[in-house]
Amino acid sequence: MYRRRVPEDAVVSWELARFCTGLSHEIGRQIAVLINRRGVVEDVIVGDGREVLLPDLSGYRLGQRSLRGIRMVHTHLRNEPLSQDDLTDLALLRLDLMAAIGVLHDGMPGQLYAANILPPNPGGKACEVWKPVLIQDCQVDIGKFLSSLEEEIARARPAHHVTKEKEQSILVSVSKQSHADQQDSLAELSELAASAGLSVLETVIQRPQALHPKYLLGSGKLKEVVIKALQHGVDYLVFDQDLSPAQAAAIADLTELKVIDRTQLILDIFSRRAQSRAGKIQVELAQLRYRLPRLTGRGNALSRLAGGIGGRGPGETARCR
Repeated sequence: MYRRRVPEDAVVSWELARFCTGLSHEIGRQIAVLINRRGVVEDVIVGDGREVLLPDLSGYRLGQRSLRGIRMVHTHLRNEPLSQDDLTDLALLRLDLMAAIGVLHDGMPGQLYAANILPPNPGGKACEVWKPVLIQDCQVDIGKFLSSLEEEIARARPAHHVTKEKEQSILVSVSKQSHADQQDSLAELSELAASAGLSVLETVIQRPQALHPKYLLGSGKLKEVVIKALQHGVDYLVFDQDLSPAQAAAIADLTELKVIDRTQLILDIFSRRAQSRAGKIQVELAQLRYRLPRLTGRGNALSRLAGGIGGRGPGETARCR
């Protein structure tokens, strides 16, 4: 399957679709392929009858791009449309496209279902779900479509200059406290963020019945946050609650944003204002104690946890990063 190439202007070729649906029909499992913009199959994943678990996509870094540069095309055994999980994966992973091919009773390809991320829009709509079509009737030139989409996203979000004085942030509160208490706490956090040199784009509040053990907030709300961050060129997610090392790493890895919590933000402010040698040493020791359990990532994952605000030592300024 890795040897099969898809024309650069096609979402998926008929030959590849036919092979995937036939194999899915035979084994009773979903089949997914990850295709890059050159039409090369980068990965093949076999799921179960209901879903496909995506592999680690850390090798496909976003950098300054709006989209990841790969699309996922997978089979649906009952010829059903995209699920909410499909749309969530599209948003969280910032895929070029999420597509599903229905499997007919004889193993032949059915309808092609697809969706893409949208640029900022007045209605706040995150994704555009395409009208189902047969693969042979799909007239979209996917190469031109994705280039145009990235240009639209880039035009719609604020200019992101390397030399800008303030970096953009979204403040997040996830707690069982009352909405009013969370608002008061976020108002204080907003002042702290300003003191640390961050510009606050928006605040997000969630009051879940149970805190998500991995991401703290639910996947639906996290999807909304990632979409807003993507659309507006946000640099940081700042959590009002302290994050465990595992939570901070998981959120940073999933969103590819810099993730800090209230304690890190306060330590950063102290590091800016420390004047005496003894004071600077004390602040730096406090930062190191707090950061040490969080330095578990590698490469870009590590930089998202430790770089910039929240990872700056006493005496360092924004221009020293």
